[in-house]
Amino acid sequence: MIYITGDCHADFRRFNTQNFPEQKEMTKDDCVIICGDFGGVWYDKGDSVYSREENWWLDWLESKLFTTLFVDGNHSNFDRLYSDEFEYSGWAGGKVQKIRNNVLHLLRGEVYEIEGLKFFTFGGASSHDIAGGIVDRYSPTYREDLKKADSTGLPYRINHLSWWEQELPSEEEMQHGLDTLKKYNYDVDFVVTHSPTASIIALLGEGLYEQDRLTKYLEGIKRKLKFKKWFSGHMHVNRQIFDNYLLLYEQIIRVH
Repeated sequence: MIYITGDCHADFRRFNTQNFPEQKEMTKDDCVIICGDFGGVWYDKGDSVYSREENWWLDWLESKLFTTLFVDGNHSNFDRLYSDEFEYSGWAGGKVQKIRNNVLHLLRGEVYEIEGLKFFTFGGASSHDIAGGIVDRYSPTYREDLKKADSTGLPYRINHLSWWEQELPSEEEMQHGLDTLKKYNYDVDFVVTHSPTASIIALLGEGLYEQDRLTKYLEGIKRKLKFKKWFSGHMHVNRQIFDNYLLLYEQIIRVH
């Protein structure tokens, strides 16, 4: 069995047995995929108070009968995800990071063959909650900059604390995705991303969400790719767009 859901932001209560009773019939061979903004890897590694809470929830997910899979989003601690803190290994024909033995980060531009189905994954998105700007926590004027950002009343983020530039992919990551799809002749069963494509942003989100190199990159892939369903998070809605495109938030749906 394969289920998929949207952004969690470290709130994993949707996976308790009351909200998700289907898990009682699952095993570690079955999985739940999260479309980005997982939230389970978020705090500074040296933050002992929050690390205890984070580790508790990661261990809780590890104890579940199923395997948890996620792509990264824009609200992900890339200082940690892009460090050597987590082991890389092969899984289902692709490369993953092992957050726990059965909590796995699905990497950008990989294809995984799960229960005979091919999943192309690509995390990342642009943060839209930064109208007040990005404050550099390592700047000598950090405290003054923080006060100024607070005074605007606008949402802002702090570099290396609540925002990371790696939320958008590098040229190497985008090329890797294209190279991977070429190996599969641009033919997969499912696509899992955090960011929607450019056409979905144009249809639903312009004004709050903006186009960027990732939305345009994904749009280019969508126009060439043969697929059954495309799943995205990020927009905090549960909505089907066309027959083959779904935006997910709290809803958990079965795909196989």
